[in-house]
This record gives sequence, structure tokens and C-alpha cells, in this order.
Amino acid sequence: MSDTISRRDFLNGVSLAVVAGLTPLGQGFLPEAWAATPAPYPPALTGLRGSHDGAFETIHKVAREGETFDIDGLPESETYDLIVVGGGIAGLTAAWFYAREKPEAKILVVDNHDDFGGHAKRNEFTVDGRLLIGYGGSEAFQSPKGIWSDVAKDLVKAIGIDIERWYDPKVFNRTLYPSLGMSRAVWFDKETFGQDKLVTGDPTPVVADDIPPENSNAREPAAFIADMPVSDAAKAALLKLYAGKTDYLAGLEGEARTEYLDKNSYRTYLRDKAGLPDDALAAFQKRSHDFFAIGIDGVPASWAAETGYPGFEALGLETDAMAEAELTEPYIYHFPDGNAGIARSIVKALIPDVGEGAADMNGIVLSRFDYAKLDRPENRVRIRVSTTAVVVRNRGEGVDVGVVTGGKLTRLRSKHAVLSCNAGVIPAICTELPEAQKAGLMANVRAPLIYANVVVKNWQAWAKLGTHSIMSPMGFWALSKLDYPVSLGGYDFPSDPSQPMVLHLVHVPVEPAEGLSASDQSRMGRMKLYEAAFSYYEDSLRDQLNRMLGAGGFNDKTDILAITINRWSHGYSYYPNPIWDDEAAFETYMEDAKKPAGRIAIGLSDTGWDAYAHVAIDEAVRATIEVLAT
Repeated sequence: MSDTISRRDFLNGVSLAVVAGLTPLGQGFLPEAWAATPAPYPPALTGLRGSHDGAFETIHKVAREGETFDIDGLPESETYDLIVVGGGIAGLTAAWFYAREKPEAKILVVDNHDDFGGHAKRNEFTVDGRLLIGYGGSEAFQSPKGIWSDVAKDLVKAIGIDIERWYDPKVFNRTLYPSLGMSRAVWFDKETFGQDKLVTGDPTPVVADDIPPENSNAREPAAFIADMPVSDAAKAALLKLYAGKTDYLAGLEGEARTEYLDKNSYRTYLRDKAGLPDDALAAFQKRSHDFFAIGIDGVPASWAAETGYPGFEALGLETDAMAEAELTEPYIYHFPDGNAGIARSIVKALIPDVGEGAADMNGIVLSRFDYAKLDRPENRVRIRVSTTAVVVRNRGEGVDVGVVTGGKLTRLRSKHAVLSCNAGVIPAICTELPEAQKAGLMANVRAPLIYANVVVKNWQAWAKLGTHSIMSPMGFWALSKLDYPVSLGGYDFPSDPSQPMVLHLVHVPVEPAEGLSASDQSRMGRMKLYEAAFSYYEDSLRDQLNRMLGAGGFNDKTDILAITINRWSHGYSYYPNPIWDDEAAFETYMEDAKKPAGRIAIGLSDTGWDAYAHVAIDEAVRATIEVLAT
């Protein structure tokens, strides 16, 4: 990528034709099938994606500025049996379930983004004729054998997904990186620790791990800690922590012990109970960003214990079944495009001719969807992207829905409606809801996230340095890693370090702020997210990758071929946090938020209060059953 294009003139949502070896999409790979697909093709767009320009402005007018849209004088331009607001996994599930129960029903799904799937975002790149697929959002199935409901399992099976497929080592190569001597690493930045230093062989347990712990090439804690650029006092405290022989809550028993762990952050626990000095605390600060979307100042010590963080081994804590499943069930249920594989499979089931050769989880990977077929009048199920719902209301024996498409307001009519959009905007578009329900929905303050996909011409620097995943506890990008080694449906993962690779980087725009609630940190982070230009993220990732990988020969000017920044202003759904949240009050919020209103039901991960695909599925099915009963 030339500096002329990349540094300041990278247009939001523009698919670049030729960028330093990045060939025109559609050339050199399945040319006949791809050439027939009309533009635009959202998965191939680069620049700022996710919550992209054009996706949020209209709903911000309604939800943030209080603007109202009058649809009373408009004719009913279209009529449906069901209108679903939100085209993520929940919304698509609602459409699928309703269609299954009512095979002749007419259904419309609307979404404000230019692609379906919500946070299940597919990013595509082509380098010298080779297709590379990345995930720009929802990553993988979380412990389906251990924690999924029968409803969620039945749905994925019905749309052609067999979770046992990922246990084939030819599909998910869990031994690739370990066989090359690669391990997880921690990068210490000079601004915080006095020097830039990459320390490999991280022995810290990882929740939702794809690599067997016994095969992770982790070093003994003593050797790992000895290489850290921290004070001798910090090393001594860390060594004691990792040894796992100290009960740091000695003197607290029973409920008092449980209450302490719930009401105090992991940072507070490490500082006040384990005696970690500031530089040792800094070595943990952003370890929790990828999983919890907040630093350890916002993670209850009880959650840290359930996630396998060090310092709790001698406390004799019980582990619940869900936490145990997340720690022990391999994190391998990953399509090359993440959970976009689920979304695309549902869409294929709803609109069979949208993509060729997508009959099952194998075919869905390389099937290039024709977006012109999503919203045809002859479709029994239609999916309308770049369309924002601004009014949803019960009227008579049905529901009125006002939508804005291309700046034009239209009025739609339906027998039923399911709202599967961000819970925080529902009170603004469905104003008839009771005030208590609005409060419950507004209490779900989603966390902001940035997922960057960076295409590099090879990953030799990673192999030379001996790492496939780098955690940076105080750097801008908390996590930088090579993609998951998945080859499925004819898609071949780049298993040789000389081949081009998609790097996945994670940034959560919150800063350490002990005492500031998770919700407030998310609100502040969301403002940072919207204010930042593409160049801000690009400059930071170029700088950090150079500093982390330069000793292995990495050079951003020659090695980086393309960048897609997926920004999610409303990312992970909120989960009640015992540090700040009153349990009884939140139980009421959680029940109120999901109540149906006439012929309108509400179902998404927000009403399940957890940021998982299976929760979105469960809630969508529940909501659809409710409207079917009216």
C-alpha cells in the first residue's frame, strides 16, 4: 500500500483496485462466478467498516437528538406478515423461525448497515489471486457443547452447520503454530515500562483457548517473569502470584469472601490483597480487553477467577458449569469469516438463490453472495440493508413501521414485528413502551470495540520471533494475532510463513479509570470511537506492529498490503457487573426489557444480557414465539 493512498486519503468503505500487490477483487479467483456479481459487494470494502459512515446518522437523530418522524400522512407502501428490525444473527434467526412456522408468510428484515449480519462481519481481500477471508466482528461459537441450548443447537444444524466438523485437524489445525515453536507473547511498551520488549512463552491461562494448554509452548512462570522489564519488587510479587499457593483472602470466609470478590475489581484484588506494585499491575491492565471489553479495573475479581487469571488457586473457590465449559471446551468453532458464517447460512436458507454452492457449512465459505437478490419483490423473505427503522408502533390489528432508505421516509405495514436492533435505541423508535421497560432497555450499555484486519505479505517475522499472538497490557492495540488456522469448504489457510496472512488486532477505546463504572467507560469510549479518523487507527497499528515485530524483520511500508478497521460503537452486549450494579434492580431490568408490547416483541443478545451468538438465537426464537401467539 503506497503512503500516498494509505496515510491520509484512504476513503471510508472503498474497495481499492490495486494496492501494492493487492489484486482487484474478483480477478484471479473464481472469475466467472464473481464477475457476474454486481457492485457493490460489502465484504470487499476496506477503510472504516462496522459502524460505517451512513449507517448511524439517522438513528442518532432519533435516539440522541430526539428527532421524530411523522408517518401518519404516508401511504402504506408495502405489507408483510413480519417485519424484523435488525439484520444481525438475532434478526435473521427471527425471520428464519417465523418462516419455518409460517411457510407462506411474507417477511422483511431491515438493517441500517450496508451488509447483513450485524456484528458478524465478513472481510475479504485478494492478494495476487489468492482469497483471504477475515472476521470483523463476532468471532466464533462459544462452548456449544457445554452451554448452548437445544434451540440454538437445532438452528445451526438445520442451516447445515455441523459443530463436529471443526474437530477434524484438517479443518482447524490446532497444532500449526505450536509445531513452528510459536507461543503467546506479551509486548511491554517503552512509554509504560521504559523499553519496548517482546516476551514470549506467556504461561497465563487463556479463556476460550483454541490451543491445548499442554501444547502452547508456554515457559515456566519464573523464566517468563524474569524477562519482564519490571522492578524486582514486581517480579517477586508476580512470581508469588503465579505460584498459586497463597490464599490472598485469608481471614475472609463464606459470604464475606464471595462479596469481596464480587464487589472489588481484579486490579483492586491484585493491588490490595496480592500486593502487586504499579508496574506489575500495568502488566495485567488490558489482558481483559478482548474478552470483557474493559480493563482489569472494571472486571470483578470473581470474574477474573472464573476466567482462569492467576491469584485464586489457593482460595478453594467453586467453579460453575458455564465458566468451566468456557475454560475447557476448545475454542475451535470458527468459520474463516467468524460468525458471519452463521449469518450467511441463515440468509442462504431464507433466500436460496442468493449464492451458488452454499448448501452447507462447506459451501457457504466461498459462495459469493449476490446482494442484488436480497430485496427482490418476488422473494418471500426480503432483506433490505442501508435502511433505518425510525418508528415502530402498534396500530389496530397490526404494526406500522417507518423506515428511512436513502433519505426517503416510507411507511410499512405488518401483522407482527420483532425488534432485534440495539436495545438502547428501541425506546426512541417504539415510544409506546412503558417507562420501566424503556429504563430496562437503556440499562444495556454496549461496549465499544475496534477490530482491525491487516493483510501482510507474509508472517515470517512472527515465526522468527516465535509468537502467533501478542498481548499488549498498556499498548493501544491490546491484542494482535495471526488468524485462526481454519481451512474449510475449499478455503486454504496460509499455513506457510512465506504466504500472505490476515492479522487481527483488537482495541477497546476505554482507559484505566478505577471507580468509573463500566457503562460510563463505554459511553466515553464510544465518543472517542466516533471522533477518530481512519488514519488515527492506521498510524497506531503501523507504529505498534513495527515496534513489536521489527526485530523479526517486519516493516510496515513493505509488509502491509491492506487494512480494514471494523469499528463497533455498540459492540458487546452489557452483562450486569456486581461492582456497580444492584442485583435486584437488574433482575427487574432484565425481565422488563424483554416484555412484548401488543404485536411487537423484542429479542436479541441484549435481552439475554450476554454477548454471545447462542444468546442472540435463543432470544430471537423466544420473541418470535411471542408474536406468533398474538
